Amino acid sequence: MVMNAPIENGTIALIGGVRRIFCDGYWIKVYDPPANSLRAKKQLIQALTRRLFNHVEHGINIPGKRLEDARKAYEAEQDPARKRVKGAMLAGALFNRATDIFTKLVELQELGIEIETDNALMRECGFCLQEALSLGKLVLHRSGEEGIDELWGEPFRAFSIPVEAFYDSRIIKIAQTLRDIDRLSEVMSATFAAVPMYEGIQPSITRFADAAKVKCETLRTDPDIFDVWSDFVVASEELAAFSPRLPHCATAAEQQQATDGHNLLQQGRDLVTYITRARVPMPKSTREFIERCETFSARARMQDRPALAGPLSC
Repeated sequence: MVMNAPIENGTIALIGGVRRIFCDGYWIKVYDPPANSLRAKKQLIQALTRRLFNHVEHGINIPGKRLEDARKAYEAEQDPARKRVKGAMLAGALFNRATDIFTKLVELQELGIEIETDNALMRECGFCLQEALSLGKLVLHRSGEEGIDELWGEPFRAFSIPVEAFYDSRIIKIAQTLRDIDRLSEVMSATFAAVPMYEGIQPSITRFADAAKVKCETLRTDPDIFDVWSDFVVASEELAAFSPRLPHCATAAEQQQATDGHNLLQQGRDLVTYITRARVPMPKSTREFIERCETFSARARMQDRPALAGPLSC
């Protein structure tokens, strides 16, 4: 829910029986973080590792124990395309090596062993993450469009700051994601509203965006997730099933416009789904999708206006 009143970020209120926190114009569902224990940190780091590999391209989840093999393969590769893939695999191995170290350090702390920040393993972990971050630009999202750089540094932050502070920082990312979902929804609605054959699609776009925002703020452990995920999937399917209204003797230009519009609609739906699941913005993909919408709108305006504005029948 977007609020126009000047409310300070971090304000918590009970809205509709749900505890929410205000951040950058949005009231976001807030959860109590787990206790700031070593066990909680270990579980969080492991979850963040799974989260990263769940959203990046397949095949780069290389175990940390194979780091040197991955490095040799990367350094020996000469073909640029293959080197990018092997660089992504090396990034994955480095990331896993770092989280392996984090996990073991937490286990040592559980045994009462104090780990100083200048510990050799901590430095090794930092080097691994730093190199993984530098190679992370080679790693693509599973869509193949761009990477999600923000996921690479999260385990280090989870280890370095209190658990509660880490969860607080996630609220900012969720607010940014909600903003981009709204932005994409507005662009899609404006784009298709100008094309008569897509009349009536705006409610489906709005329902999908609303369901996406609810999904974005809802944790998988929330009891409401069964309804939330079902609503999101149904709204997504409804949007994908929308068919432009063409006359039975549609011109080649109208048929092409319907095809282009359908492809654009699927791309928008997929992009909203990607950022909803990742709960972080995808600026490059968002920018490029908006550019495609502008191109589609410009082509629609160039077509025969009387034909577009006339009745959708022969």
